Amino acid sequence: MKKALELAQKSYEENEVPVGVLIIRSNNIVGEGWNLMNSTNIATNHAEIIAIKMASQKLGNWRLLDCEIYVTLEPCLMCVGAINNCRIKKLVYGARNNNFGAINMVSPEIEITSGVLQLECSKLLSNFFKKIRKA
Repeated sequence: MKKALELAQKSYEENEVPVGVLIIRSNNIVGEGWNLMNSTNIATNHAEIIAIKMASQKLGNWRLLDCEIYVTLEPCLMCVGAINNCRIKKLVYGARNNNFGAINMVSPEIEITSGVLQLECSKLLSNFFKKIRKA
């Protein structure tokens, strides 16, 4: 999750909502991403989607069996759909997403761990939105 936080920091620096994602298989990083919606003007460029695309290309398969995804913020409905569809086995996330979180839509076959580095993940998000409000 610390590496996912580093990726979220990239989002922050690029004036994107700071979310970072890692996809791990057999203790190796196979995908990573951070939000790029504002900089690309593409609504689907969430960190999770970018990481899933990278992992699928690297592994040569859209099915990400035996993979784990680490996300700094509880995924939205679109990202949960992608996580379900690619059959990731485990989802680990940091901060709760009270506005758009869709953890209740995760497939029951996927193991979920929540609250990992929650304070650090939440603080980065809070700082970002404070910065945006000031601007």
